[in-house]
Amino acid sequence: MPITPRPGTARNRILIAAVVAAAAVGLVGQFAGWWRDLGSGGKPAAETAAPGAGTSPSSQPPSAAATPPAAAQTSPTDGGLPKIPVARPKVQTVSDTLIITGNAAAVSQVKLVARVVGYLEKIHFEDGALVRKGDLLFTIQQDQWKAQLQQAKAQLQLQQAALSYAKTEVKRYTELVKRSAAPQIEIDHWVYEKEAAEANIVAAQAQIAIAQLNLDYTEVRAPFDGQMGKHLIDPGNVVGATTETALAEITQLDPIYVEANISSQQALQIRTNLDQRRLTLDQLHKIPVDVALANEKGFPLHGTLQYVAPQIDPATGTLLVRAILSNPTRTLLPGIFAQMRIPMGKEITQALLVPDRALQEDQGGRYLLVVDKDDVIRQRYVQIGQQVGSLRVILSGIDANDRVVIGELWRSTPGAKVSPQLKSIDG
Repeated sequence: MPITPRPGTARNRILIAAVVAAAAVGLVGQFAGWWRDLGSGGKPAAETAAPGAGTSPSSQPPSAAATPPAAAQTSPTDGGLPKIPVARPKVQTVSDTLIITGNAAAVSQVKLVARVVGYLEKIHFEDGALVRKGDLLFTIQQDQWKAQLQQAKAQLQLQQAALSYAKTEVKRYTELVKRSAAPQIEIDHWVYEKEAAEANIVAAQAQIAIAQLNLDYTEVRAPFDGQMGKHLIDPGNVVGATTETALAEITQLDPIYVEANISSQQALQIRTNLDQRRLTLDQLHKIPVDVALANEKGFPLHGTLQYVAPQIDPATGTLLVRAILSNPTRTLLPGIFAQMRIPMGKEITQALLVPDRALQEDQGGRYLLVVDKDDVIRQRYVQIGQQVGSLRVILSGIDANDRVVIGELWRSTPGAKVSPQLKSIDG
């Protein structure tokens, strides 16, 4: 007799198989979806849901849950208008300055030469080494100069003995003359011998000083703190026969000069700013000078003016100025190009400054973007002055009440209406 399966038996087999498969792969969430599909007659849950009914977050695909709705994304707009940072120009007193290109130059650069003749015995430094004042650099043969010093000292002793003997004879013949036992000529003779011995002692002392000086010259020492160049003479060579042959060269790098030339028109403008007043040397040495290398921003090096030429070079029409500044890290090297910023002797009391990055340029020149009273961006061509830190002096084109665009320049278009965000200018 055939067995009639009970209602739901096939469905139970499907459920059991689904449970086993879900437990094998750990897809519990997928099993729950199958269960809902079976409970709804095999249709997907999305099809059985009532129109407009919400779905739980767990039933959404991961990609859909990770992507925020377009309405929830942030946007730098205010009522559809771009938010643009603006600022009013900074007002302060600045000194008018002149920026010129010059070169660094060594304060002292000396060729070391031998001052006595002899064989070069030893070199006591490495090429390019930093040395201190008084450091021993070269040693020249000393034997003959030590002998000359010893000879000079012996001559001094001889003359001292002669002086002592002459004094004794003068005293002796003085007593004999008093007793009429010796002629006066003997006293005169020994007085001469005494005075000659005294003079010879002075000459012997001078010879000792010369011999000692020559012996000292056999040791060539650094005349100042500086950096050595390469040695030019090897040990074993005879040196000192001519002063034109240098042993090496030493350069002083701290402090260091920076020299530049200004045009005659610029020199006249500075004198006009000073009301034709000539500065004293002490006043000149107090004028600050700022220096920067080509790869440096701003002017990080500071010194003072050290020299101004007394006349304009007729060949170039320029005036030489020279600054001196400390250089402990040897940032500046002789011959390197550098920018000098020197004061022009004039102050701008109500200077307008804006960030230098806010300036743009086209064929018409340098310009700024400003926001007018209707919050519309306008283009203003300006005349610029000196740079003060990260700010730039604006000589004309804007006033203190203008709202200057200082950011978001890439999406600030003249004629566009924006939502200005007022900021302050630091620097």
